[in-house]
Amino acid sequence: MRILHTSDWHLGRAFHRVNMLGAQTGFIGHLVTTVRERGVDAVVVSGDVYDRAVPPLAAVELFDDALHRLADLGVPTVMISGNHDSARRLGVGAGLIGRAGIHLRTEAAACGTPIVLRDDFGDVAFYGLPYLEPALVKDEFGVDKAGHEAVLAAAMERVRADLAARPRGTRAVVLAHAFVTGGEASESERDITVGGVAAVPAGVFDGVDYAALGHLHGCQTITERVRYSGSPLPYSFSEADHRKTMWLVDLDADGAVTAERVDCPVPRALARIRGTLEELLADPGLARHEEAWVEATLTDTVRPADPMARLAERFPHTLSLVFDPERAPDDPDVSYARRLAGRSDQEIAEDFVAHVRGAGPDEDEQGVLRDAFDAVRADETVREVAR
Repeated sequence: MRILHTSDWHLGRAFHRVNMLGAQTGFIGHLVTTVRERGVDAVVVSGDVYDRAVPPLAAVELFDDALHRLADLGVPTVMISGNHDSARRLGVGAGLIGRAGIHLRTEAAACGTPIVLRDDFGDVAFYGLPYLEPALVKDEFGVDKAGHEAVLAAAMERVRADLAARPRGTRAVVLAHAFVTGGEASESERDITVGGVAAVPAGVFDGVDYAALGHLHGCQTITERVRYSGSPLPYSFSEADHRKTMWLVDLDADGAVTAERVDCPVPRALARIRGTLEELLADPGLARHEEAWVEATLTDTVRPADPMARLAERFPHTLSLVFDPERAPDDPDVSYARRLAGRSDQEIAEDFVAHVRGAGPDEDEQGVLRDAFDAVRADETVREVAR
């Protein structure tokens, strides 16, 4: 069976101030063409179909167009909700849409109920594990501790139990939206840390032939059977070095996996450039970036006049301007933002405690801080889903 694995469409999202709807429309067309021309037997979309719980109308219309075009091909499609989607909204009409061969899996309770497709060698069971927000699904799975590993492990136990009851030789594909250990994040994914832990081990997916992952925006191979497709388009300058692709996965009669990357259309190259304003304007080596979307980091010790306007004369698609003066790390003028770069909310809070009382939090106090951040994030998730 030939499977096309994609994820993280984020329909409705912009890239800085650039409306990406045209590029997203182009990607959908490319997806449909790939399905038709490469003999694809099934499409899997591993979450974050939309960029937010209540997407703009234009994004909903594009999704509707994608569903119709995929259904017209007669190729089954399996989709799950991600942490950016409203599972309830995305799942509306799932039963009816399923009759057209588009199978939406947005409910945690259905993790152990697969969509079963057939090829010349027998059945392939597709299990959809939507994004499992631990605080919201721990009761469904009967776990004591609300953590990503616990709820995913419980969901996979249901998958393995169902698979064990099926005819011998049934192959299995799992769709999941999660941060798996070994994956490389970028700046455009929303943080899903719970209890100070974001990642789950790849071994949680043992027992199935292929795990089609979503959430991380870079295409990557965790193991031969556990892969991220990545987002089809860039959504932050941290993705400047990404090659945006989908996975074309062949599952043979014994469940062995071979995979090929299929490139996605590139609306415009991304470039990160750094130096003083005069260096950036004069450096001939930067000519290759003149038509790219540009993030420019200026290292001038004094902020120059009209930097964006002057950069735009050479780099007309400059979208982001960052000031990072070259100073010693202990210079008192080093910016607060620079000192905090790369630090988690937990670490910043612990530093604040140490600053105001002269000593950092003890183990119990660290636990209180973690619980507080988890409660806020879970409450935000509940509020977003309820909108």
